[in-house]
Amino acid sequence: MTKQMQSQLVLKNEDAALHLLDQTMGYTYQAALRAVAQLGVADYLADGPKSVVDLAQAVGAEPQKLQRLLRVTATRDIFREVEPGVFELTPAADYLRTDADHSLRSAVLMLTDETFWRPIGELIESARGNPPFRHLYGKSFFEYWSQAGAQAEDFHVGMSSMSEVENIFLVRSYEFPDGATVADIAGGFGGLLLRVLQTNPSLHGILYDQPHVLERNRLGELADNSRWELSSGDFFKSAPKADIYLLKYIMHDWPDEQASLILKNIRKAMNPGARILIMDPLIPEGNTPHSGKLMDLLCMGIYEGGRERTKKEFEQLLASADMRLNRTIDTGCYVSIIEACAV
Repeated sequence: MTKQMQSQLVLKNEDAALHLLDQTMGYTYQAALRAVAQLGVADYLADGPKSVVDLAQAVGAEPQKLQRLLRVTATRDIFREVEPGVFELTPAADYLRTDADHSLRSAVLMLTDETFWRPIGELIESARGNPPFRHLYGKSFFEYWSQAGAQAEDFHVGMSSMSEVENIFLVRSYEFPDGATVADIAGGFGGLLLRVLQTNPSLHGILYDQPHVLERNRLGELADNSRWELSSGDFFKSAPKADIYLLKYIMHDWPDEQASLILKNIRKAMNPGARILIMDPLIPEGNTPHSGKLMDLLCMGIYEGGRERTKKEFEQLLASADMRLNRTIDTGCYVSIIEACAV
């Protein structure tokens, strides 16, 4: 081949072209991760490395195909091939065990459920102003799960699994004032409030949510029913009186108008000197990688107008409710604490 012919086979920015093609196949990794989580592979590696043949027999899979799944997850340090055809747990893969402390298997299965990934595949609808989830399922995300019956348990268990890990980062990052009343707004089963009360013995807690959610609360695990109470209501209409308000993954569910209404209702109810702790990803400016930017696209796919926000966007949202951003707290994970108070 002549040099002239070779010159015709040179691409401008060749590595960039290959990088682009590589990025288009990213979903295959999550598919592999979901498959090995569904198979329960991690449970069979708890006592040490095993051959893919033994693993396949244990989980009911074909050895060659299981190896192909595991070698993909191993490229991101979830499982490790220690010798040809033999795999072991990594610290990340250990969290896929069903019996692990703070197991994340349910969270992985929730986040890779079709109700999350299908809307992501239809983000073009969102870009055109059509909510992807409603486009696919004929109803909103919240309507879908409220009507899902027994299947909804998978969603709630997944959220609880995800939160158990996140809550450790959040609670240790904030110094709660002694003797304060802490209200967890739309706090679900109360996992976050439970963690706050367990680590702060002088606090009193209020779990605020809808009646059918409150009846499944976990606060009895505190073993002191005098330190907490349940309050049912609609945050678009009211809020309980308190000194500290927890809003974890609430603001990102809603567009500004509805998010502002929630804050205004809290503003009316809050005690003098009270604080609101918004617990959402805080999106950095520029090209910095951040898990919150990925979660923002999840919001774009499954919610109707919900999104993650930058610091400036939080400041504008709070100002609409006669509040101000007091400070932001880096918790060491992708969820930040945005502390706000009345103007």
